[in-house]
Amino acid sequence: MEIKINREIFLKSLTHIQGVVEKKNTLPILANVLIEAFDNKIQISATDLDIVITEKVDAEIIKEGSTTTTSQVLYDLVRKLPAGSSIHLNLKNDKRLKLISGKSDFDLTCLPASEFPVLEDTMETEYLEIKTKHLLKLLNKTKFSISNDETRHYLNGVYLHKTEDENPKLVAVATDGHRLSKTQIDLEESKAFFPVILPKKTIFEIINIITDEPDTAIKILSVKSKIKFVIKDIVLISKVIDGKFPDYEKVIPNDSRKEVRANVDDFSSAVDRIKSLSLDKKGVIKIHIENNKIRFFINDSSSGEGIEEINADYEGEKIEIGFNSGYLMDVANCIEADNIILKPKDASSPIVIKDQKDLNSTYVIMPMRVL
Repeated sequence: MEIKINREIFLKSLTHIQGVVEKKNTLPILANVLIEAFDNKIQISATDLDIVITEKVDAEIIKEGSTTTTSQVLYDLVRKLPAGSSIHLNLKNDKRLKLISGKSDFDLTCLPASEFPVLEDTMETEYLEIKTKHLLKLLNKTKFSISNDETRHYLNGVYLHKTEDENPKLVAVATDGHRLSKTQIDLEESKAFFPVILPKKTIFEIINIITDEPDTAIKILSVKSKIKFVIKDIVLISKVIDGKFPDYEKVIPNDSRKEVRANVDDFSSAVDRIKSLSLDKKGVIKIHIENNKIRFFINDSSSGEGIEEINADYEGEKIEIGFNSGYLMDVANCIEADNIILKPKDASSPIVIKDQKDLNSTYVIMPMRVL
């Protein structure tokens, strides 16, 4: 195998696969990237046995062939080469890949391509096609509510499913039992979509790939055990979490409640400042809502006490609730409108939070007891 490739093209592709490559493993081949040269393109592949990613990029093929080399080493070298440079890769034998760029000359250790896990892709049926910016919304507005509790593995991801009504929607939901995030997008076509729970690693890898491609179409295909994403010349196939996601609709209050509206920047700033006094990992703060004001209180025996106050649009009975301040910040960071809409009930009931610019998103946070 012998190829010449532009450094920027090569680096972008290597960046896409870095999150998949297994850093700690018992199989040395999983730390490697597979490079295959054919038909004036190279195909770059990586896998951790749960996720497989492949990408085809243009290159000058002098001699067809394939090999594998350590992904992290190759990525670091290419990243540190001068911008705009050309890279010459030449496979000397099964154990050495020569990389030359300008006055840089490296011999990289290799493992035979035959040792790389077989990349089977038999998933060919009807694809659901959406814009990458819409998938980004679904993932970014729910990922922070994913549970880290391994005993409830079915909560360790984002539940992605399609509604079957007259106006179909693709819905994303995540919960850790203390908070819940739900958002959805309208679908132009009603294509088949098997409901799946996306693992956290898959979510962050997809976000890494599509963040710089907001107006590109992405094709999605899901079956019982796997999900496949196709964007341009990139294909990512991932196992999904085996389990049943809980009936989340039962958790979202649907009773009539008064709304509290406040400027989201004022809200975030106040919460961020006052939680600085909490040495507790949960950062519990107490909120008082009354007479067009929201007051935030904290009393920490180790670091002191504090009060923050912001204006709000609210008239009604006084409400006092305790919350994990980090949960409030996570939601506030997702609000697109100028105002955040809070829908509290009482000290023991979950609060509903809405976004005036994105009514398709709903956030629910359980209260906490504050002495």
